[in-house]
Amino acid sequence: MGELDRRHALALFGAAGAAALLVNLPGRAEAATAGPPDPVAATYRRVLLRHTRWAEQQFDAKAGIYPARDFTFAVVLGNAVLLTRDGYDPGAAGVDRETLKAHTLATIRHFAASNLLTGGTEWGRKLFFDTTFQSYFLLAARLLWTDLDAATRANVDRITTGQAAYTTALGEKDDPTSGGWTPNGLKGGYVGDTKLEEMGVYAQSLAPALAWAPADPRADQWRAAFGTWSRNEAGLPAADLANPRLVDGRPVNANTATNLYDTFLVENHGSFGPHYQEELWRTSGRNAMHFLAAGTPLPEVLTAQPNGELLWRTMLLMTSDAGEPLMPMVADREHLYGRDVIPLAFRAQVLGDRYAAYAEAQLAARLEPYQAYAPADRITKFSGEPKYEPEARAELAISYLLHEWRASHGGPVTAVRKDEFDTLAAGVADFGAGPGLLAHRSPAAWAGTVTKPGFVKFAWQPRHDDWLFVLGGASPAMLPATNVAVRERHATTYEEVRDGFDGTVGVLRFDTGYAAFATLPTGAAVYASTGVADGEGVLNVYNLAMPGVPGLDGDRAYTAAEGTVTVQAQAAPAGARIDDVPFGRVTARYVRMLGVTPDPQYGYSLWAFEVRDGDGPDLARTGTATASSASAGKEAKYANDGDPATRWAVSTSDRTRADSWLAVDLGALVSFDHARLSWEAAAGRKYRLETSPDGVTWTAVATYPVPALRSTGGWLDVDGRAGLVVDSPNPLTVTGDRVTLSDGPAAPLLAELYPAPAGAKPSGRVATTAPAVRASVTDGFLVLVNLSAAAAAGTAALPQRGTTRRLYRGEQVLTATGTTFTLDLAPAEGRVEPPRFTVRGPAGLKAVVRDASRVELTAPGPLPSVVTVTPDGGRPRPVVLPPRRPVPVVFGEVRPYPLADLALGARTFPAEPLPPGMSSPAAAVDDDPATAWRPGPAGRLVVDLGAAALVSTVAVELAWTPGRVPPATVETSTDGVTYTTAGTAGRGRTSTVKVTGPARYVAVRTDWRSGDASLTRLSGWT
Repeated sequence: MGELDRRHALALFGAAGAAALLVNLPGRAEAATAGPPDPVAATYRRVLLRHTRWAEQQFDAKAGIYPARDFTFAVVLGNAVLLTRDGYDPGAAGVDRETLKAHTLATIRHFAASNLLTGGTEWGRKLFFDTTFQSYFLLAARLLWTDLDAATRANVDRITTGQAAYTTALGEKDDPTSGGWTPNGLKGGYVGDTKLEEMGVYAQSLAPALAWAPADPRADQWRAAFGTWSRNEAGLPAADLANPRLVDGRPVNANTATNLYDTFLVENHGSFGPHYQEELWRTSGRNAMHFLAAGTPLPEVLTAQPNGELLWRTMLLMTSDAGEPLMPMVADREHLYGRDVIPLAFRAQVLGDRYAAYAEAQLAARLEPYQAYAPADRITKFSGEPKYEPEARAELAISYLLHEWRASHGGPVTAVRKDEFDTLAAGVADFGAGPGLLAHRSPAAWAGTVTKPGFVKFAWQPRHDDWLFVLGGASPAMLPATNVAVRERHATTYEEVRDGFDGTVGVLRFDTGYAAFATLPTGAAVYASTGVADGEGVLNVYNLAMPGVPGLDGDRAYTAAEGTVTVQAQAAPAGARIDDVPFGRVTARYVRMLGVTPDPQYGYSLWAFEVRDGDGPDLARTGTATASSASAGKEAKYANDGDPATRWAVSTSDRTRADSWLAVDLGALVSFDHARLSWEAAAGRKYRLETSPDGVTWTAVATYPVPALRSTGGWLDVDGRAGLVVDSPNPLTVTGDRVTLSDGPAAPLLAELYPAPAGAKPSGRVATTAPAVRASVTDGFLVLVNLSAAAAAGTAALPQRGTTRRLYRGEQVLTATGTTFTLDLAPAEGRVEPPRFTVRGPAGLKAVVRDASRVELTAPGPLPSVVTVTPDGGRPRPVVLPPRRPVPVVFGEVRPYPLADLALGARTFPAEPLPPGMSSPAAAVDDDPATAWRPGPAGRLVVDLGAAALVSTVAVELAWTPGRVPPATVETSTDGVTYTTAGTAGRGRTSTVKVTGPARYVAVRTDWRSGDASLTRLSGWT
C-alpha cells in the first residue's frame, strides 16, 4: 500500500491525532497535537521518553544503527511514536530529536534492506520470533512513511506482502526455519506447551498485509488464513462445537484446535503461564494497531475471539493489585511490567472493557517507580530474556497509540472502581491435576495450592500485593522446597452460588506426610501439616527500595511477642550478595561452606571464598579447593583463584541439592577468625561454615544467616500487611527476607494467615479426639482436615465466648465454654464449614444443622427450654423446646446451602461470541430466578457439570418463564464432542429428564421461535 492518506489517518486518530501522523506528509506544515489523551497514555509517553535513554545506549555508532542483536532495532517503533507527536522532551529522552530521528531512519533503511524477504540475509521471514519484531518494524515504518526514501518504502511493502505470501504458502505446515516452534497444524496442543502462541504468531504474520495491502489479488487467501489461525488460537472442542456463531463468515464450530485445558487454563513450558494466556490479546493488540493505523476495518475475530472471555475470567482470578497476573509457577517472566501492558490496553481501548481499564491503570501507576529502580530506565527487570526490552518498548508504544485511537472513537474508557473489580474477579477454580492449580481470589487475598512438579507450594498473597511474598517459580511457599513429589492430591472448592461462600481446601500427601491448605472468603488461610520437612512454613518477602510502589520503602518491619525488628533491603539487586561471616578464632587446616538451603532456581555459585585472620592475607588464596560438584568451566578452583571474573557453581543436576559444599585445604594448621563469601546470583539462602583438622571430622563455627528475630510467642505481623498465628513446637524466625514459621526439625504445624496484622491473637487451633485431624476456627469458619490415609471420627471442642454459640453443619452439643462438634472425615478429606446459625440456649442443648435453613434442636431436659435461633444473615426466632425431643426449625426465607444442584455456577456453552438472538446460557445456572436464557433460533446450550468426575445418574430439570415452552431435547456427553439423546422434555413450565450412564456435559436443544419462553433454570440432581 502507498502513503498514508488523510482518510486513514483520521480513521485512526481523529482530526487532532491525525496531525501527528501527518507531520511529514509532503506539502503539510508541522501541526501541533493535543498531547496524550488521558493520564494512562501520558504515563506511557513519559516512560517511553525515559526508556529512550536505554535505547540510545544500544545504538551502534560504528554501524550507524540499532543492532540486530536481540532484535534491539525494534526500538524504532517507540522512537517513531515520540517523533510523530508534539512535545518531544530531549532532557527526559537523553538525546535531541534530530539525532533520534536520524538513528531511527538509518535503522529502518538498513533493516528494510537486510530482511530475507527483500533479498537480504540478516533477519526476517522466520515466524519465530522474527515476525513479531517485523510487526513492530513495519508499523514504525508506516508512522515515518514520508521520511523514507522510495527504495525503503518499496522494501517495506515487499516485507509486508512477502511475509503474508510465505505464511499462506505453508498452509498448515510448520515453518522449516522456526525449529521446534510449531502450531501442530490446526490440531494444536495444550499439554506442556500450548499452541495458542504459535497459532497467534501465524495470524500475526498476516495482519500487516491485510491492513496495508487489502487490494492485493492474494488478499482473499491471506484473509482466510488469518481467520483460520485466529479463530483456532483459543480452541477447545467442547466449547467450540457448541457454538454455530459465524465469525468473519466462518462458524466457530468449524474450529479444530485444542489449545486449552478444559478448565480454561493455558500451560506453557510445563507450567501455568499467564503470559501465554494473555498472548491471545497481546497478538490482537499488535494486529489491531496495523488495521487501525491503515484505516482498514478490523477483522471480526479481533473483537469476537472464540473463548476469549472465558480465558479472561481465568486472568481475572489471577490478577494482582498491579493489574498483571500472579504467577506461582513461572520460573521467569515475573514483573515484566513493560511487556504486560498491551493485553490490557487492547482489551480496554479496543474492546471497551472497563475491568481491563482498571487493571491497566493499576499497572501504569507502577510503571514509573519500577522504571526508576536499578537497573534504571529498563521496563522488563528481574527476569526474562534480553529481547523483552525492545519488545516492551514497542508494545508500550502500541498501547499509547491505542489510547489515541480510543480518544477519537467514543472517548476514554471509564475504569470500574476497585470494589467492582474485586467483586467480579473473586472466585475459586480447581483447574485440575494436570495443570496443578487450585486457586481462590477473594477481595482481600489470593491463594493457591500448586501441585505441578517443580513448583509445589501453598501460595498466599494478602491484598493481591505481588511485591509482598515471593510466589514465582521455584520459590518455596509454606513447604521449604518446591521439588517435593506429590503422591496424592485432594481438592475441594466451595462456590458462593452453590455453598453460600467461596473457599478451597487442598490436601496433599507426600512421602514424609500430609499437608493441607484451606482458603476462606475473608482472605484468611489455614495451613496444617503433619510435619513434612525441616524448616516448614516458609514465606520469602520482597524487600526493595522502589519508592512509589506500596510497601517497597527499603525495609520491612516484623513484630512478634518479643518486639519489633526492621530488616533493611540489600543495596545490591536481588541475588548477588557478599557475606562477611565472623566467628571465634579457630585453628584448622580445612574450611568449608556446607549448604543448607540453596537458591531455589540455580543452587550455589561463588565468585570468591576467602579466609582471613584479622586483617591478614587471604589464606584460601594458596589453598586447594574441592567441591561436591561443579559445572563445566566453573570448577572449585575458580572460587579461590583471586580472579573476580571466575566462579564455582554446582552442577546443573545438583542445583536443587541442599547440602552441596565447597571446601579449601589451607595446606597446614593455621588460625583464622572470619570468612568472606562473594556470591553470584545463585546465592545460598542458608549455609554453615565448618572447619576440620583432617578433612574428615568437621565442626560448625558459624551459621548464615543469623535470624533477626526468633520468637516463641506464636504470632508474627509482617510489615503491617499480614498477620500469622502459629501453633508449632518450633520457634518462628525471620532471617534476612525469609520467614520460617516452624524453624526446626519436622513437626506438626498449624498456621492461620490473615490479610491484616493479627497481633497477639490466640491460635484458633481446636483440640480433637481424632489424632490425624487438625481443626481451626478462623474468622468464624471451622476448618477440618484429615491428615491421614484412614477415615477419622471423633469430636472437636470448639471454644466460644459469650452466651451465643455458632453452629456448623453437622452435630454439636452446647457446653459452658462452647460446643462439642462431632466429626467424621474420609481419608485425606478437608472441609470448610461456615457458621450457619447462632443459638442462645442451655449447656447440653444438641443441635444438628442440616443446611443453612434447617436445624434440629434437642433440649437436655428435664424441663422445657426457650432458645433463640438466628440463621446466618437472617432474623432471630425464639423456639420453645420440650425436653429430650428433637424439634426441627426451618427458615423458609433462607437459601438452604449447600445446594445439591450440580449445574449451579457451572460453565456453559456457547461462550461469547454468542449466536444471533441468543442470550448468555449462564443465566440458566446462576440461581437467579430473575435471569433466563433466551435460546434464539435453533438454540442449544451445553452445561459442563465439572471435570473432577463423571456423573453416573442425573435428573435434569428445566424451568421456563411464562410463554410457549419450546420443544426441547436433552443430550449428554462424556467428552463434549459426541452426544447421545437422553430424552425429550415435557412442554410444561417445569419438566424433568432422567439421564442414566456417565454424563459430564448436558445439552438442551430447542426448537425456539420468537416469543417463546426462556429457560430460567437448568438443574442437575444426582
